[in-house]
Amino acid sequence: MTLLQSPYPSRAPKHTTMAAQRFIHVFSSLLVIIAAIEGAKAVDYPVTNNALSTSGGVAFRDKVGAAYAKQTMDSATQFIWRIFQQNSPADRKNVQQVSLFVDDMDGVAYTSNNQIHLSARYVGSYSGDVKKEVTGVLYHEMTHVWQWNGNGQANGGLIEGIADYVRLKAGYAPTHWVKPGQGNKWDQGYDVTAHFLDYCNSLSNGFVAELNKEMRTGYSDDYFKQILGKPVDQLWRDYKAKYGN
Repeated sequence: MTLLQSPYPSRAPKHTTMAAQRFIHVFSSLLVIIAAIEGAKAVDYPVTNNALSTSGGVAFRDKVGAAYAKQTMDSATQFIWRIFQQNSPADRKNVQQVSLFVDDMDGVAYTSNNQIHLSARYVGSYSGDVKKEVTGVLYHEMTHVWQWNGNGQANGGLIEGIADYVRLKAGYAPTHWVKPGQGNKWDQGYDVTAHFLDYCNSLSNGFVAELNKEMRTGYSDDYFKQILGKPVDQLWRDYKAKYGN
């Protein structure tokens, strides 16, 4: 049997072509979304308890726990990004992993090379709400991971003050901290500087974010004047006067 070939080329219905175009558009949009997700992968937070043979290590396991610590580190990261107004990956350090180690050591905690070391001895000897205290410590230490340090030019008092400022704004300031207005100098560090920075931020909302942004490449006390219009020593005097000190 001979099959007759149609003299007209086959042509897909118009609605089929439009459907194909819609599919291509949706598929392309999904690829863009997937690429964006891949470009902003979540940070990993492994937790290792090296002190389970000590009472402090056991206290961390039972009263805090690795799962809660991971959740807190992630929450702290999101909070710090908001405080520093780091709304895109280009504004932040390129950190893919922050590790927490619970160690049998003196002190409270320290951060180095995106690793936080928490003292099991401190956890074991703390008499108050251990979970809340560890949460505050983790907010402080996570700030050290994400903050800029002026290319090593900023003094330690300011660096520690910014970390405690974040802890203060997160609502985890312990009761033993000094009160606002107390302290001997603006860069005394920790709680003293945290309260001073809080005052500076009250003069211009976003001050701490702007200061941290400036500290990405260097540091100068003149940053205070550039942002707030007054030298830092004058700001400190104004701060002390506000609280009658």
